[in-house]
Amino acid sequence: MADSAMTLEEIRTGYGDVSGLARDKVQPRLDKHARAFIARSPLLVLGTADAEGRQDVSPRGDPPGFVKVLDDRTLLLPDRPGNRRIDSISNIAKHPNVSLLFMVPGFDDTLRVNGVASFTRDPELMQALAVDGKPAVGGLLVKVDEVFMHCAKAFIRSRLWDPESRQNRKEFPSLGRIIADQIAGVDADDADQKIDQNYRTELY
Repeated sequence: MADSAMTLEEIRTGYGDVSGLARDKVQPRLDKHARAFIARSPLLVLGTADAEGRQDVSPRGDPPGFVKVLDDRTLLLPDRPGNRRIDSISNIAKHPNVSLLFMVPGFDDTLRVNGVASFTRDPELMQALAVDGKPAVGGLLVKVDEVFMHCAKAFIRSRLWDPESRQNRKEFPSLGRIIADQIAGVDADDADQKIDQNYRTELY
């Protein structure tokens, strides 16, 4: 069990000093490299917290370049049809600080962005986020505070993009089966059919 009595100084002693590269790589805006990385990225993870500090992370994905760079301090993220829980948006309404982790298939390094977000339904912006002629349901405007590349160690260790590390999804219960095991009265086959129908007809 972690020793909750340890001070930050004691914890830091166990890790040693931060290298100059790790300390100084943080940028206040989106440079050409950050823009190019975002243009290649089909997937990010969005981290938010509510007013009490309870955390939430949510994956966001679309064709590469789905996040729009409006200027060197502003990003626009689409919000697509989902489960209507609006966890991330609810958190942002109470506590607008967000963190983004951009990923590119085949790249072991990632891009981290920290900033302040707000929700928008501006029709012009929603149309700019359209896919197959369907505008976004909503959007998040992120005012960038920090941008930096994150080293590749986690992805190298996990071998995430290595084809030989892929696992057989059929060896794990379906989402409908999991939900049926967790919620009384839910039929697994029916749940799987509804989930599959949703994937085929309500991505956008």
